[in-house]
Amino acid sequence: MDLKSIYEAPLAYHREGMDRAVLDAFGLHDAPAPDLSKWEDVADRVYHPEGRVRVAVVGKYTQLEDAYKSIAEALTHGGMFNRVKVQAEWIDSEIFDREDVADRLQGYHAILVPGGFGERGTEGKIKAARYAREHNIPYLGICLGMQMAVIEAARNLAGITNAGSEEFDVTTGPKRFEPIVYHMREWVEGNRTIQRSADDDKGGTMRLGAYDAVLKEGSQVAEIYGGTSISERHRHRYEVDMAYRDKLEACGLLFSGVSPDGKLPEIVEFKGHPWYIGVQFHPELKSKPFAPHPLFADFVRAAVAQSRLV
Repeated sequence: MDLKSIYEAPLAYHREGMDRAVLDAFGLHDAPAPDLSKWEDVADRVYHPEGRVRVAVVGKYTQLEDAYKSIAEALTHGGMFNRVKVQAEWIDSEIFDREDVADRLQGYHAILVPGGFGERGTEGKIKAARYAREHNIPYLGICLGMQMAVIEAARNLAGITNAGSEEFDVTTGPKRFEPIVYHMREWVEGNRTIQRSADDDKGGTMRLGAYDAVLKEGSQVAEIYGGTSISERHRHRYEVDMAYRDKLEACGLLFSGVSPDGKLPEIVEFKGHPWYIGVQFHPELKSKPFAPHPLFADFVRAAVAQSRLV
């Protein structure tokens, strides 16, 4: 059975009688007819969009698009919510080592910088973050994408020209960067405190799973979520250093979401920008076709608004 969209599969199975065949196999003959109205609505939104937006996904694993499968589907969900088709286009961040950012990013309605590990391609991500900030293009930075946005602001707005991450510096010898982003050494998990060292084995040492965050009253993210208490899924071992909060906020980069103890940044946003948000967690992992993640739904809404300006 060939379909244009996986989101039509439940309807297609029903048309072919698969559900009835399963019921018959178990001797269940009095089951009520299924209510497929939700899936009919999903299929209608997929096949009959009322517009199209182009989103540049600037990452380091773009040659294997399945590496960002969850992000691709979350963007699709955001498109369903706004009744538009999201045309995600994958751009290798390393090309910005040799090409002008504007030549490649001009014409996109939004820019998303996803997570990743290691230094390769990060300067290109930083350039993409700067382009989005300076040109008022909606920007969503996820995990490493948030860290790159913070480093960009530190370098180009806060005057910390050598801002970088401990992840990109060797453990011995001269340091190249002032570590705006550092290897996490301690965080609270439930009723216990987790402690880590940069010398630990890599396996099983990340801040992993669901953690709560508190959002700043009146912030853009609080409006998007419709509240100030959230829980999101994490997968990281590096974190933005709170010691730079005051200096960065003075430049307009608001730390609008933090851990309940106030020690770990969870979300940043730029005041005065139409839509510029970085998150340390992975919102794509909680998005569903019936319930798109609020950040992705609003990110696509901002892309639609941007598309009307160009």
